[in-house]
Amino acid sequence: MSIRLLKLVRSLSTASHAPTQKVQRIADELLALNRFERHDFTVLWKLKMGLNRYGSPLAGLGPLGPASSATGPAADAAAAPAEKTAFDIKLEKYDAAAKIKIIKEVRAFTDLGLKEAKDLVEKVPCVLKKGLTKDEANPIIEKLKTLGATVVLE
Repeated sequence: MSIRLLKLVRSLSTASHAPTQKVQRIADELLALNRFERHDFTVLWKLKMGLNRYGSPLAGLGPLGPASSATGPAADAAAAPAEKTAFDIKLEKYDAAAKIKIIKEVRAFTDLGLKEAKDLVEKVPCVLKKGLTKDEANPIIEKLKTLGATVVLE
């Protein structure tokens, strides 16, 4: 990355207009970064520019468009068996008598305060925790079920 940036700075300096002092300073600071700092900068830049949301603009595009490599429902069926690895714990309903215990348990496995946990439990159905593996989610689900909650793994 630093070589491309250096070439860009050189091409700007040979252009008909000279870069501003601000641009020159930023280029110098970017060239002074080490490999890890450049990586962190790249990730942060993509995040701030919104480029991480949609993936590469050319991802999945063949010569004839997005569906050129796959043909019809057969390709969809072949892509479907990808196994899910990240699950969400969703609270669907709970026994009113066990509300306080459920709030305490929600506080235990999330890092929420009392008010946030109470608000979350009261707006049933809601997702309590996202991105868990099955092994991480099962003990939480079992504990909530013993307290009187109806919980599903999505």
